[in-house]
Amino acid sequence: MSPREKDRLLRAFRAAVEAADPARLVASALRVEGDAVVLDAPGVRAAIPLSSLRKIHLVGAGKAGRAMGEAALAALGKRVAGGVIAVPRGAEGASGPVRFAAAGHPVPDIFSLAAAREILSLLERAGKGDLVVALVSGGGSAMLSSPAAGITMEEKAETFRLLLRAGADIASFNAVRKHLSEVKGGLLARAAQPATAWALLLSDVPGDDPSVIASGPFSPDPTTYADAIGVLERYGIYYAVPSPVRRHLAEGAGGAFPETPKQDDPAFLGTTSVLVGTNRTAMDGAALKLARESDAGPTAIVLLPGFLRGEARECARSFCTRLRKAAEALSPGRAVAIVAGGETTVNVAGDGKGGRNQEFALAAALELAGEAAMAVLAAGTDGIDGPTDAAGAYADGTTVARAEAMGIDPVAHLENNDAYPFFEALGDRIVTGPTGTNVADLVIAWARKPSIPG
Repeated sequence: MSPREKDRLLRAFRAAVEAADPARLVASALRVEGDAVVLDAPGVRAAIPLSSLRKIHLVGAGKAGRAMGEAALAALGKRVAGGVIAVPRGAEGASGPVRFAAAGHPVPDIFSLAAAREILSLLERAGKGDLVVALVSGGGSAMLSSPAAGITMEEKAETFRLLLRAGADIASFNAVRKHLSEVKGGLLARAAQPATAWALLLSDVPGDDPSVIASGPFSPDPTTYADAIGVLERYGIYYAVPSPVRRHLAEGAGGAFPETPKQDDPAFLGTTSVLVGTNRTAMDGAALKLARESDAGPTAIVLLPGFLRGEARECARSFCTRLRKAAEALSPGRAVAIVAGGETTVNVAGDGKGGRNQEFALAAALELAGEAAMAVLAAGTDGIDGPTDAAGAYADGTTVARAEAMGIDPVAHLENNDAYPFFEALGDRIVTGPTGTNVADLVIAWARKPSIPG
């Protein structure tokens, strides 16, 4: 492939990130319209007369917290009395009456605890006639962390380390973490009563379930203390977790503590949650850009929502099979673009450096080796892939040959989970820096069927 195809896929990825821009999405959903504050999103419209509003408070957490908070401030202006939003390091500061508090990610820290308790304190002071605007995005679960009474952050962290080593899935993690927290699983909605709460959610999770996004601080929790105990037993770690954790869960299951709020809890009578952006938002942005590329000729666009799941290299092989079949079905001279969304995982067996998107791209490079007209870009919309400064990587039919000509063994790098230095050597890392949004991952691919000569 020529550099033009790499540039084409980069432009599509940038368009996807722009489509998921949190500031634009919040601005389209939240505004003052005439004499009312309005929440307007797909399937939801709510309005509160300004004359009946006492105070507006902004709270929230997540990788997109700064952009979402600034957009809400711009929309609501001087009507905002104050607020606290937990954000990644580097995005902290103050804007008007709102404080953007740096907090730990992906591992919660004392600043995550401080932010959570500050938000709890603010919500507990909110009263009837107040409006709480909550801005929640991926990463918020780590950035707001306040363990339940009697449990330390270290004991909670050890529990999650054990779950991780046991291979627990996200649903299992959430069932436990919500029952070891003062803020997750709808508990912030309960704390906000009797104020009205509007939660604007930017989703980074498959299925866009509000109860999963940042562990659902303003959403009903379908799980129970008994479910949390069942998770620990199922993974064989119930007696390995710290004893205060076992004691808290057992006492909660016995009724010593209130359950996390369920769908019929009064806390949700005054709470409205809306999805302002999802992985599909970014997918559509990429697809629109690809469709408008005039130099590509006739291009078919295929969208695969939720396709990215499971182990990264296996998913890459399946994806390349889809790309190859789509190219084979083309008429000569035509092109096809495939945009897939979701989030894969990596079974780490080596000691290399990389992330799930770079691993996907390296596995795809091996699958596409020698293919004359196919290219793949895999990247995280947040601009961060694993513990690296790359968002992801680019691969095409020449990647393996170029690496081997440099004395680099792509199979050895894949087996060692060492995709980062592989793509660094080839100049095919995708580096954007933190984008300020987070709607999971994208794989964007392009293939052309050559014209018949003569």
